[in-house]
Amino acid sequence: MKVLVIGGGAREHALCRSLSLDPDVTALYCAPGNAGIAEVAELHPVDALDGAAVARLATELGAELVVVGPEAPLVAGVADAVRAAGVPCFGPSGKAAQLEGSKAFAKDVMAGAGVPTARSYVCTTAAEIDTALDAFGAPYVVKDDGLAAGKGVVVTDDIEAARAHALACDRVVIEEFLDGPEVSLFAITDGTTVLPLQPAQDFKRALDNDEGPNTGGMGAYSPLPWADPKLVDEVMESVLQPTVDELRRRGTPFSGLLYAGLAITSRGVRVIEFNARFGDPETQVVLARLKTPLAGVLLGSANGTLDVLPPLKWHDDAAVTVVIASHNYPETPRTGDPIEGLDEVAAQDAPHAYVLHAGTRRDGDAVVSAGGRVLSVTATAKDLAGARERAYAAAGRIRLDGSQFRTDIAKKAAEA
Repeated sequence: MKVLVIGGGAREHALCRSLSLDPDVTALYCAPGNAGIAEVAELHPVDALDGAAVARLATELGAELVVVGPEAPLVAGVADAVRAAGVPCFGPSGKAAQLEGSKAFAKDVMAGAGVPTARSYVCTTAAEIDTALDAFGAPYVVKDDGLAAGKGVVVTDDIEAARAHALACDRVVIEEFLDGPEVSLFAITDGTTVLPLQPAQDFKRALDNDEGPNTGGMGAYSPLPWADPKLVDEVMESVLQPTVDELRRRGTPFSGLLYAGLAITSRGVRVIEFNARFGDPETQVVLARLKTPLAGVLLGSANGTLDVLPPLKWHDDAAVTVVIASHNYPETPRTGDPIEGLDEVAAQDAPHAYVLHAGTRRDGDAVVSAGGRVLSVTATAKDLAGARERAYAAAGRIRLDGSQFRTDIAKKAAEA
């Protein structure tokens, strides 16, 4: 089958890498892509938010499956435009993608589905904000209602910082703080059948020991040796299936990738947030462990035939991803710096470690930085300690002026 992937980050590079290894994929395209994706897929320029342009490109290429990676095109209804052109598409409709596009909508769906989550207030005025902050107390959890590229959430003990973030949002969700470790669990669904993937954990803070500002994610690992073996079954029963059933009941069936961000609290599992697409950087480690060829699963979601697919198969290996970010990320990152060492990783660390590009572009013969999170160095090994060792060895070969990465990704889990 011919597959077109929409997007240009490390998530899309991970998707393209897995699809390029699938024997059923005869042609692979990506729009707009990046310097790394160009090595495994044919790149095409497109405005990813323009549904008509994406549908037109899919038709011109003869694509038999379109995979929409990022959240903004999904919320903008790009998947609807592709389906309207008669091309199967992996990704929810614009209405269903409001599960990520609006925190308030997600809370309403969870209430209807009986899904356990934090108590919350939706606020639009300064008075409502002050009432909500006083009701919950510190630590304060303040979430921009709309899309914010992973940086719309502030968790702080400083009430003035919490209030300032809330006042900067048109509409804001303020909720109780959830204690306990966080887990990301993806599920592929066709609107009825739900196939859970393997859980992962990501690291949102910029600096070691979970210090510094929130980011889009500085690394991830899978599996989670400390997690209850029944966790996936429990989340399927209490979160994923009820949410899919509730959205179908409302007349907005959700097909595509349903991402549950979870807190394993002292009172049980609680949903922190839903996303309507593969998460970054968790996708990098989850797909590194998936043994089942990817294209057929994504097509099954698009065509509503997941119920006839055999169970997913997984590698026993562990996977770790370390994100290399540019100077000054997550504030105003510096771009245009040359990246060196990519060939060395390919020569010395493959196939157990490899580099997935996030914010990169070609500048003549050079690859240069083009975003805040620049590269995802991903490695596999028989256990987390080995995967960590390989990932950091490969990351150490990359030279990017002013770059930064955390040194403690999966450290506690590997030592447990």
